[in-house]
Amino acid sequence: MTDTTAAPLLEVSDLRVEFGDPRRGEVAAVLNGVGYSVRAGETLAVLGESGSGKSVTAQTVMGILDTPPGRITGGSVRFRGEELLGADPERRRLLRGESMAMIFQDALSALNPVYTVGAQIAEQFRFRRGMSKKDAMARATELLDLVRIPNAAQRVKEYPHQFSGGMRQRAMIAMSLALDPELLIADEPTTALDVTVQAEIMELLDELCRERTMGMILITHDLGVVAEVADRIAVMYAGRIVEETDAATLYAHPAHPYTRGLMASVPRLDGGGGQLDPIPGLPPSLSAIPPGCPFHPRCAHAEDRCRTEVPALRALVDPASAEGGHRAACHFAERFLPADAAPEEVLSR
Repeated sequence: MTDTTAAPLLEVSDLRVEFGDPRRGEVAAVLNGVGYSVRAGETLAVLGESGSGKSVTAQTVMGILDTPPGRITGGSVRFRGEELLGADPERRRLLRGESMAMIFQDALSALNPVYTVGAQIAEQFRFRRGMSKKDAMARATELLDLVRIPNAAQRVKEYPHQFSGGMRQRAMIAMSLALDPELLIADEPTTALDVTVQAEIMELLDELCRERTMGMILITHDLGVVAEVADRIAVMYAGRIVEETDAATLYAHPAHPYTRGLMASVPRLDGGGGQLDPIPGLPPSLSAIPPGCPFHPRCAHAEDRCRTEVPALRALVDPASAEGGHRAACHFAERFLPADAAPEEVLSR
C-alpha cells in the first residue's frame, strides 16, 4: 500500500513544451501546464490518444527531449526535491539509470543490433560500477533470469534479433532495472505484443515495482492494460491533464467527457454485444488548439462557456474517491458524479 503522506519521488508542475520555430510562427504547444506526482511504490498510469503529450512529458522528465525541435518554456520537474530543469547535464546523466530509468516503446529499435543482449546490460555495470567483464556478464545473466527469460545463461550471449518481441521487452526491463532505480518510466511497454504476452509483461512490472518499492509511470493508450496495476490514473488530452484520480474511481465513474468517451469505446464483457460508442472527430492540431476547452468540438455536453473559457484542473468533492483526490478539467464535471456523491461545492485547486 502506498504511503500517501510520504513526500513524492517525482513532482512535475505546470510543465510547458513547444515544438517548432517561434520566429517563423510555426509553433505547436505540445505540453500546456502538465502536472502530476509519483510516490515510492506507487504506479501512475498516464492515458490518452496518440499525440496527447504522454511521451514528451516522460522525455522531458528524463532529460532526453530533443532540443531543438523541442523547447521547454516553463514549469518544474523535481526528483526528491531537486529541480532537474536547468540542472547541470552531467548531473542529469548520473541520475539516469541510477535514480530513474525508462523502458522505451520499441524494444527492437532501442537495443543495439550489433551487440549481444548481455553485453548491453553488462555495459552499465562496467562503466557505472567498475565491474570486470566477467562479473558484469554474471549480473546481466541474473537480471535476465529475474525477468523470467528461460535459459538466461545462454540467451545472454544472443543478439536482439534472436529474441521474440516479448523476450526483447523483458530484456529492456532487465536493462532498466540494472542500477536499481527508484523511479521507472514505462512508455507503451506492451506495444505490438499479443494479449497473453501483454498480461505477462504487466504482471512482471507490477511485481518488480512492489518488491522494490519502486515508483512507476506507465504510459499507454490502452485502458485494459492498466486496470489491474495502476494505483492512480491521469488522463491527457491536447497536452493537458484533464482528469486524475485513483484507478477504482476512474473506472467506476469518470468525471470528464473525454474519459467517459474512452470508456465507452472499449468493448465490455457485460455490454450485450451492441455497437461501441466511439468519440467523434479527431484530436486537435497542437499548432491550432481551439479556444476554451480543447475537447469542446468533440463533446456532446459542450455549452457556450466551454467554447470560450479554459477549464481549470480542479479538485472535486467525491466521497467515492478512495483517497479523496479526484480532479477534473471540466466546467460541468459534477454532472457525471453519482447522485449520492454529487458535491454541493467544489474545492479550490
